[in-house]
Amino acid sequence: MSQITQDQDEHLVKPEELPPGVDLRPHVYDGIQEYDQRLPNWWLWSLYIFIIGYGVFWLAYYQFGMFQDDEARLAGRMQAISVRQAAELESLLAELDSDALWRMSRNSQFVASGKVIYTEKCVACHAADLSSRMGEVQLPGVPLNGREWIYCMLDGSTPVDAVTADPMKIFGLIHNGSPDPTKGMQAWGQDLGPRRVAEVTAYVLSYHDAPPLEAEPDDTSP
Repeated sequence: MSQITQDQDEHLVKPEELPPGVDLRPHVYDGIQEYDQRLPNWWLWSLYIFIIGYGVFWLAYYQFGMFQDDEARLAGRMQAISVRQAAELESLLAELDSDALWRMSRNSQFVASGKVIYTEKCVACHAADLSSRMGEVQLPGVPLNGREWIYCMLDGSTPVDAVTADPMKIFGLIHNGSPDPTKGMQAWGQDLGPRRVAEVTAYVLSYHDAPPLEAEPDDTSP
């Protein structure tokens, strides 16, 4: 027997050195000995509970459909948001019209709220001054500070008229997106909700002349 083997054997636990009830397997691998004991009850019961719990969960999830996966939960929440926004839109449109949007555009509170939304969502395409230009660069959006509107002209108006914008058409375009999805703007209604769409509409209209209004600007809200 070599010196290395002798040194290894000296470090092995001898059966007579073990406490009562503790056994060793008869083999030794690379100087490693193994106990031949039953696992502790706490460990075994943890394993049994896990196995039983997994079986119950498998039956509940896959067989009885008692739990929803992430995709189903997300779809449910999105549906709830859509229903809530539809109800909000219906309630808002019951009172909203072109005159109300014009009045909002003369209300400093609505305009300030709309500017925040516009700066966050619209500047990249329409520029901070609504010109759709950044220096010499033409941005992808159309100008919003002129007299000619795509899809949003007041019926019967021409670019030479003092008032050319139809506020409700602007609101609808922002809310529903461009009629031509390959070239135009996305629908912001689901992202912003009808209230914020009305505010950003008011901000855009604040750059334009309004028809005569019956009420004081800052005292009226839709």
